[in-house]
Amino acid sequence: MFGELLGAWVASAWVALGRPDEFLLVECGPGRGTMMADMLRTLRSVAPDCMKAADVRLVETSDRLTAKQALTLGRFDLPIRRVRRIEELERRPMIVIANELFDAVAIRQYVFDGSEWRERCVSATDSGRFEFILCELRPQVGQAAKAMGLVEPKAGAVLEISPARERIAATLAERLATDGGAGLFIDYGHARSGYGDTLQAMHGHAFADPLDRPGESDITSHVDFDRIAAPFYAAGLFVSPTVTQSEFLLSLGLIERAGALGADQDERTREDITRAVQRLAGTAHNEMGQIFKVLCAASQPMALPPFGLNEADLPGAAVERTAD
Repeated sequence: MFGELLGAWVASAWVALGRPDEFLLVECGPGRGTMMADMLRTLRSVAPDCMKAADVRLVETSDRLTAKQALTLGRFDLPIRRVRRIEELERRPMIVIANELFDAVAIRQYVFDGSEWRERCVSATDSGRFEFILCELRPQVGQAAKAMGLVEPKAGAVLEISPARERIAATLAERLATDGGAGLFIDYGHARSGYGDTLQAMHGHAFADPLDRPGESDITSHVDFDRIAAPFYAAGLFVSPTVTQSEFLLSLGLIERAGALGADQDERTREDITRAVQRLAGTAHNEMGQIFKVLCAASQPMALPPFGLNEADLPGAAVERTAD
């Protein structure tokens, strides 16, 4: 259902962009290619003209995953090409989708010790184990926090900044502003900047110490959508509010699609579909529908979601910013 709804969104974005005869359909960080396959299957069914105009590009650094993507997407008779970097994409209008891209990009952490900001670094003990330590003073971090509209920190406050994420956003912003198109970005994080230590690791589907088993765990952190949105604003693009995944998917018709899928199914299958909807759009504190956020940037005004949802959540709204 998730990939199908995103496929329908791509078709609507293509129409809103004036139905370009040729455009790049780009996914950044496509994993095994499953979501792209779902989107293409939907386009083939409901928007064949859009699919005919699309040249599919996968931005992927991993050779291992590229091989899996080729197997997943090989059944589609389309010009599908892999590039390693966004800068390698042709200069053409594009619709870019990035689901769980920014959370995998490195961050820097700064800790307020009560009077000064210090960078959190990694050191090795005499036994060879890694540990966090506080190292160099970073007085400029206080100025950055004020520029972000944050309240005065308390001792122990942690500020996370990701220059690498912001460079990716700036690169995408330049391409969209110059060549035209739209970008849809889905990730778990917070809509507004704030303090907090969100670094975490997963190993074997369980939480793990980020410094344990280096290279074997999935290390992530929450995305600050305020910081991601800033380069798109700076490029003069039309930028949506940051909304929850639940709001976004429900506005696209998740409930209606689930009902259609379950209409002719048995009770057990309908229960499975209901659980899938809950998993995607549940709004409890720890559910994907609430934790994951959605942002869109486009070279021209667009009427489709997430535009028009929760305008009060636009960055720059008159609110006191604290930890999310």
